[in-house]
Amino acid sequence: MNGFTAEFIGTALLILLGNGVVAGVLLRGSKSENAGWLVISIAWALAVTMGVFVASAASGAHLNPAVTIALAVTGKFDWANVAPYIIAQMLGAILGSVLVWLQYLPHWERTEDQGAKLAVFATAPAIRHTTSNLISEFIGTFVLLFGLSALGANKFAEGLNPMAVGALILAIGLSLGGSTGYAINPARDLGPRIAHAILPIAGKGGSDWGYAWIPVVAPILGGIAGAVTYGALFPAL
Repeated sequence: MNGFTAEFIGTALLILLGNGVVAGVLLRGSKSENAGWLVISIAWALAVTMGVFVASAASGAHLNPAVTIALAVTGKFDWANVAPYIIAQMLGAILGSVLVWLQYLPHWERTEDQGAKLAVFATAPAIRHTTSNLISEFIGTFVLLFGLSALGANKFAEGLNPMAVGALILAIGLSLGGSTGYAINPARDLGPRIAHAILPIAGKGGSDWGYAWIPVVAPILGGIAGAVTYGALFPAL
């Protein structure tokens, strides 16, 4: 498996499991309907863990353009591979979203809430405030890259590193995710949002493109800042 394929499959699995739990919690008639934020946060952490397990050996399991760009900025990843990785991540995210749509096919028509349908695919702020929403996504992705850098500086028993990454995602989701839904990953938000726009989802409404730039721009900037800050504080690691 080459890096492109690993990023594609790993991101597709991440989105299938991550957005899958949101669908289960929000769509009408699901057995997990109304299970709540804790279930969503735990399942997203496990989704990332599984994606990392799948892709880590072949690609390093970035699964996130913010990670790929931050690693390139800090000299830990070849710029020549940035675009192919991001393309793979975006395509994987779209595929994962299509699979979620198929998994819950009868539930879309039963769900009247257009916002809930969009939330299965893309993030939205609890309180819409551009500056605050940018700050929230910046901080969340700063912590992600700072934390990933710290994890990378530690040695784990074989097979434990993806679980540590999952724990980091769980901490971010539970502690920082309530404001914007913690996209912290441009592909995780933009890819599924594109899928929402093109799929024949019953009564889906708009895709909220006015907000869509925030979970793209803020995570990229926050990720760079997190990786650079860790490198400045711990240059020998």
